[in-house]
Amino acid sequence: MAKFYARRRFSILAALTGLIASVALFNSPTASAALPTPVSGATARSYLSQLTVATENRTGYSRDLFPHWITISGTCNTRETVLKRDGSNVVTDSSCAATSGSWYSPYDGATWSAASDVDIDHVVPLAEAWDSGAGSWTTSQRQAFANDLTRPQLIAVTDNVNQAKGDQDPAEWMPSRTAYRCTYVRAWVQVKYYYNLSVDSAEKSALTSYLSGC
Repeated sequence: MAKFYARRRFSILAALTGLIASVALFNSPTASAALPTPVSGATARSYLSQLTVATENRTGYSRDLFPHWITISGTCNTRETVLKRDGSNVVTDSSCAATSGSWYSPYDGATWSAASDVDIDHVVPLAEAWDSGAGSWTTSQRQAFANDLTRPQLIAVTDNVNQAKGDQDPAEWMPSRTAYRCTYVRAWVQVKYYYNLSVDSAEKSALTSYLSGC
């Protein structure tokens, strides 16, 4: 009899475990991954303390020196890959162009249903990278930076918000949606640290201020 009840308890436990797993799967968010999760606020503060502080130098900069939107897989380039990663219910054609879907822009809280309304932002802009050290890189290094899907460097956002940001750093521009600012500065510092890029004094001051609340 004891063995019967033991087996019954095991069967009930197994059924409950399966039910919990099914509920978790049903309630999991849709596949809109957004950018890779940045390092923690504490780690970002540590990284920031190690970055070189230097004046910026844009001499010789050209966007063409950073080959971007390269082929990632099949017919999909970097932009199309991020659109699929960051969107919900994204449908693409044979050339990997998004024909439908939904994109939420964490910078301003807007949602778009046309890929043409969405830009892929370089969190650390290409010109900013040049100013802070990328001018001495090889072309292949600049290409890796401009198409980095591993670090929190590329994100789908409202096109005119991205254009308004331009090449400004956090001392000059921040997302209007304050709830995202901690994520943004953590991403910024992680990218700069990984690529051994410098910060200017105003940029470091702004980052220090924003990270103090992360």
